[in-house]
Amino acid sequence: MINETIKKGILQYREELTALRRKLHSEPELSWEEYNTTNFVCDYLGQLGISYRRTEPTGVIATIHGGKPGKTVALRGDMDALSVEELNQALPYASKYPGKMHACGHDAHTAMLLIAAKVLNERKADLPGNVRLLFQPAEEVAEGAKAFVKQGAVDDVDNVFGIHIWSQMPTGTVSCTAGPSFASADLFKVTFKGKGGHGALPHACVDTAIVASSFVMNVQSIVSRTIDTQQPAVVTIGKMDVGTRFNVIAENAVIEGTVRCFDPEVRDHIESQLQHYADQVAALYGATAKLEYTRGTQAVINDEESAKLAQNIVHEAFGENALYHEKPTMGGEDFSDYFKKAPGCFALVGSGNPEKDTEWAHHHGKFNIDEDALVVGAELYAQYAWGYLNK
Repeated sequence: MINETIKKGILQYREELTALRRKLHSEPELSWEEYNTTNFVCDYLGQLGISYRRTEPTGVIATIHGGKPGKTVALRGDMDALSVEELNQALPYASKYPGKMHACGHDAHTAMLLIAAKVLNERKADLPGNVRLLFQPAEEVAEGAKAFVKQGAVDDVDNVFGIHIWSQMPTGTVSCTAGPSFASADLFKVTFKGKGGHGALPHACVDTAIVASSFVMNVQSIVSRTIDTQQPAVVTIGKMDVGTRFNVIAENAVIEGTVRCFDPEVRDHIESQLQHYADQVAALYGATAKLEYTRGTQAVINDEESAKLAQNIVHEAFGENALYHEKPTMGGEDFSDYFKKAPGCFALVGSGNPEKDTEWAHHHGKFNIDEDALVVGAELYAQYAWGYLNK
């Protein structure tokens, strides 16, 4: 299953792979603003002679056409950065742009996919099928994959594979288990309206500070008392905006939060319960409530056959000790949108190394990766494509 020439090719371009990642890290671009990154990817693919097309407004879809007939496998790497201030200023490749940082590893994903493409393209005559390369924008706002699907990214694709660098796993390990991997991630906003007035006359008002506080304190019982204890679920209140002045009873209160789970029925239940709790709490105090619930990413559920293929590749390419079983995370990933069109799986590549200070959480200002993980990810991309097309 493992192609030794692919392994040698990835190792041959190790220094270039690191240089690509560092360049991308130093020049981060936020979601839907990845214009320079898109240009860079296009220029790189063009030099390799790989056909590509730009997507709107950013992003690149490319195809390596194999020399033999066969299926088509898609490899996805996301490109966008976050509005996070880089705290690793001592690094020579730290972000050049204040308030913008590759704090989640998408710079690594793009670099790994470019080198995997380079190695696969050098062996395209032996490929029984085609490799679709998806350089996706706007993962961080859960919009890029949907846009890519609409623009034909996975049309005529038989299988799709993605990778995420993972600082919570040791460098050199890979996890790709069948079933749930990432949770669905939804957003909600509750707006309470009461009756404002002077802070000295609360009896003449309906205080939404009290209403909002009661909602926050009670809403956690949705998970603890209305959902099967065997079903993972999270309801988090992340923002409260209440009142305008210290001596004014708040007439309006706005609460924002997120919902995470794996089961569609649990997802529906939480949405309906949020409406119920908001209405009942508002009625208790004489206020009104309005719920806005936005469905974000779907849960990432790895196809069993695809996950097994990835596990076999990890075992053969990197050794038995490289296989790691990471528990499903309540984090969200828009990679799930591709599964509406084709089966596949999503793998986590460990990059945590305490000796290199790379165990910081994703989205933290000190996030960084152990660059030894880059060759693992690049080879995994390429070997998965090879393995799938040759199985």
